[in-house]
Amino acid sequence: MEYIRVTKDNLEKEHICCAISNNKDVQVSSKKAWLADRFDEGLVFLKSVERGMCFIEYIPAENAWVPIEADGYMYIDCLWVSGSFKGHGYSTELLDACIEDSKEKGKKGLCILAAAKKKPFLADPKFLKYKGFTVCDEADNGIQLWFLPFGEEAEMPKFKECAKHPHIEERGYVLYYTSQCPFNAKYVPVLEQTARENDIPFHAVHIANREEAQNAPTPITNYALFHDGEYITNEQMNDKKFLKLANG
Repeated sequence: MEYIRVTKDNLEKEHICCAISNNKDVQVSSKKAWLADRFDEGLVFLKSVERGMCFIEYIPAENAWVPIEADGYMYIDCLWVSGSFKGHGYSTELLDACIEDSKEKGKKGLCILAAAKKKPFLADPKFLKYKGFTVCDEADNGIQLWFLPFGEEAEMPKFKECAKHPHIEERGYVLYYTSQCPFNAKYVPVLEQTARENDIPFHAVHIANREEAQNAPTPITNYALFHDGEYITNEQMNDKKFLKLANG
């Protein structure tokens, strides 16, 4: 497979895999705006030249929008290969490219979020284990931090205390989210409207900067739904899924 690196110079003309509509689509414009602000912080977005879900996005852990302590590591925001791209070894090619780039930049290793069993929008633990990753920390809600050190003396990354025990004081449904995931630009307003129309207590918290993300009360920041203070899920929801959840 041939890959291309998305940069400030080609961002406008390149599709971004997880949102492949035109630039006027709110999901595309939201994601591209978020990416544009991250490139100077070391973010890399490497994707297939062909249209579809086949890409990896990573950034120095110090600049990652997650509450972890992983100085000197590279954090993988997303590694996504699906549809007709699956089964051809492209995930391995993308990961290998990330490893090579990270080593050239003097990083201690890689880290990424997953869970003991595959969860939507998180890395596949079986694939990570096969590639040599191991679990270095786990939050109370089962979200795990996996790492692949490049040397034996590399210190293990870990969650910050604020993320280790996901809990908030606010009652009702509370959604923490960022603009890293393009789907949020479309579906968060849908949930807000659905909640209003059905008298469901709902509050969306848009994490707007790195400092807020690195001190969030959840190990997952791009989408974390709470109910009456307790973490529920990181799975994206439309109006039907949300109503089903709210109505029990």
